[in-house]
Amino acid sequence: MAVLSSKINVNSAKAKENREEMLALIDRLNTHLQESLSQGKDSTIARARKRNKLLARERIELLLDEDSPFLELLPLAGLEAKGFGAGGTSVAGVGLVHGKLCVINSNVGTRKGGSVDYSTMIKSMRVADITLENKLPAINLVESGGANLPDQAKCFNIGGRSFKDITNRSKYGLSTISVVFGNATAGGAYVPGMSDYAIFQKQSAKVFLAGPPLVKMATNEVATDEELGGAEMHSQISGVCDYLAEDELDGINLARDIMTRVKVTKPQLIPEDINEPLFDPEDILSVIPTNTKVPFDVRELIMRVVDGSDFSEFKAEYGNTLVTGWAKIQGYPIGIIANNGVIFSESANKGAQFIQLCNKNDIPILFIHNTTGYMVGKAYEEGGIIKNGAKLINAVSNSEVPHITLMVGNSYGAGNYGMNGRSYNPRFLFTYPNAKLGVMGSEQLAGVMEIVQRASAKSKGKAYDEALGAQIKAMLIAEADAKSSAWYSTSETWDDGVIDPRETRNYLGFSLAIVYNQEIKGTAGYGVWRH
Repeated sequence: MAVLSSKINVNSAKAKENREEMLALIDRLNTHLQESLSQGKDSTIARARKRNKLLARERIELLLDEDSPFLELLPLAGLEAKGFGAGGTSVAGVGLVHGKLCVINSNVGTRKGGSVDYSTMIKSMRVADITLENKLPAINLVESGGANLPDQAKCFNIGGRSFKDITNRSKYGLSTISVVFGNATAGGAYVPGMSDYAIFQKQSAKVFLAGPPLVKMATNEVATDEELGGAEMHSQISGVCDYLAEDELDGINLARDIMTRVKVTKPQLIPEDINEPLFDPEDILSVIPTNTKVPFDVRELIMRVVDGSDFSEFKAEYGNTLVTGWAKIQGYPIGIIANNGVIFSESANKGAQFIQLCNKNDIPILFIHNTTGYMVGKAYEEGGIIKNGAKLINAVSNSEVPHITLMVGNSYGAGNYGMNGRSYNPRFLFTYPNAKLGVMGSEQLAGVMEIVQRASAKSKGKAYDEALGAQIKAMLIAEADAKSSAWYSTSETWDDGVIDPRETRNYLGFSLAIVYNQEIKGTAGYGVWRH
C-alpha cells in the first residue's frame, strides 16, 4: 500500500477557523450527551439510593469486564422529539463480559419509572437489529413500567416485535439473559419470559401481566404485588424465574457467570500488528469544514484514520469524485468508498466495480458520505446517469459483506442511497456534528418551490407575490436546515450516534471488531443492471 501525504497546512488561518467552528459543534454535542446521562430527578435517585438500588449505568459498569470499552449506541435518540428526552429511558451498547462481545440494554428505572416512550421503543428496535446482524448474545438489565400510556397507540404494534426478536435470536443460538431488578409489567413481563435465562432479584422484582388494580377491575380478585409477580413466587411456583438473586450485585454476577457458558461466534480475525496513523487525528477538526458547501479532499480524513496512513487506492485517475481503495483500521482490513463531491457516471461505475471486488474477497466496506447526490443535466441524462447511478445502488443493495457508514458532510438525494444510507441497513452508522442529509439542500429545495409557485401564478394569469414568496422561501430554508441537521437525524434514530470526529478511529475500530467476530462472506451474484 501507499502512504498518503497531506496537502493541508493545519496551521493556516483557514484550518484554524475550521477547528474553532468544529469545536463549537463538539461543545454542543457534549452538552446533548450530558443531557443523555440524566438518570432521573434528584429526588427519584435519592429514593432509589435509600432502597440500595443501583442506577442503570452503574449496573452496566459492574456487568462489563473491568477497564473494557463500551460502545454506547443511539445515546441521543429522541433528542428533539416530544418524549422523555435524549436517550429515552434506556442505555444500550456493545461491551465485553468474560471476554465475549454482547449487547447490553439497561432500563433507566429512575427516569419516568423506566417507562418506554416512542423514541425509546424505536431505539430498542435498532439495537435488536444490531444484535441479530452481528450474531451477538444480549443481556437485559430490566426495571421498567412498560409502555408510556400516552404513546401506547404508536408503541403497540412495533413493541410486539421485541418479543419476536428475542425468540428468533434464541432459535439461531443467540442467547438472551434478563436480570430483573424491579418492575417488568404488562408486555414488559415477556422480556424475561421470552429470554433464555431469567434472573429475578429477591423481594424486588415484580413481573406480571397485570398489576393489582387491573386484576381487581378485570376479575374482582384482590392480590398483592408479591402474590401476582414477586420474585419468590416466580422462583418457587410459576417457574418463570431461573435464578433467584439475593441483591443487585448477585444478579449481575449471576449474569456474568452464565456468560461463561453461553456459546458465541468464533472471531474471524484478531489483529496482532496495529499501526497508528502517521497524521494526528486531532487535525481532523482542521481538515473538515463545518460549512458543507466548502469542498475538501476526503483523503485528508482517510490518512488520519487508517493504520500507518497506508491506503491502496483503486482507479485513482478515474471517476475521481469517488475515492475507493483498501486499508486497515486497528488491524482490520477494510474497503473504503468515499465521496469527493457529486457522483458522476464514472464515479458510480467505479464504485459498483469496487463493491464487487470487496465481495469477491470478503472484505467489509466503509462508506464515507460527502455528496450532494448524482449529477443532473441534459448531458448527464444522455450519458446514462440513471442507469449508472442505479448500478451503484444495485451493487450496494446486493452486497453481503458488512457495511459501515460514516457521514462527514453532505448526504443528499439518491447519493445517500448509493452510499449506503440508513435505508440500506449498514451494520453501524455514525455521523459528524456538521453533517447534513435530506432530499436536497435547503436552498435548492426553496428555489425549486419558488420556480413551481411562479409557474403556477403565471398559468393562472396572476402576478407572483414577491413579498409573500420571500417569506415562504425563508421559512422553507429554515425548516429544511433544521430537519437535515445531525441533531434531527440522530433524534429520529437515523444514525447510531453523533461522534466527535477525533474519535472516528476508535468507533470504526470497535465496529470492525464486532463485524469480524463472525465469518464474513461476500455475495455470489447481483441483480441485473444495464450496461
